[in-house]
Amino acid sequence: MSRTVSRGVVALLLSGALLCGTAGCGADTDASLTTASSPSASGTFEQQKLAKTRFVANAGLAAGATYQWIVKPYRAGKFKKGADGRTFALVKAGLAGAFTYNRLKAAVNNAKGDPLLSKAVAPLSAGIDSLKDLGTKLRKGEIDAADVGGLEGVINGIKEAGKSAGAEVVDKVPSASQLSGG
Repeated sequence: MSRTVSRGVVALLLSGALLCGTAGCGADTDASLTTASSPSASGTFEQQKLAKTRFVANAGLAAGATYQWIVKPYRAGKFKKGADGRTFALVKAGLAGAFTYNRLKAAVNNAKGDPLLSKAVAPLSAGIDSLKDLGTKLRKGEIDAADVGGLEGVINGIKEAGKSAGAEVVDKVPSASQLSGG
């Protein structure tokens, strides 16, 4: 009986969705198609503004994760053999490393929507690509001062590139669920 009721509910929801989807169709469809397909000056401005906003958000999250879960614990000696909470610190750092790489790649992709920002960020792509295995390296405890320095260099480069293009990046520490991909 419950299977029949759940099928009925699904059917009702689907038919409601179809009705709502077709309710917007009418005599003005040709006008809406031509309006939607013609670019406008404000559309380009909005796209660039959104590109900068997304860049700032993604780069800020990368910078915040880097500082909070990689740089700070490294400087505090949490990654050294025998340190209290080393395993937990390395796991968090590994997640932060993978998260940072992901957010930096997204920030570079966002920067492509703004010509000035794109030019400013372009030289940093190789540095970002070098961070691809950072998460794994951190989880295994195979990080040293050069790795941390390189990571800080990439983050500072992204911040400078954003600032020079009018998109100032501010560190934003991601939540634990963001960090773990949830």
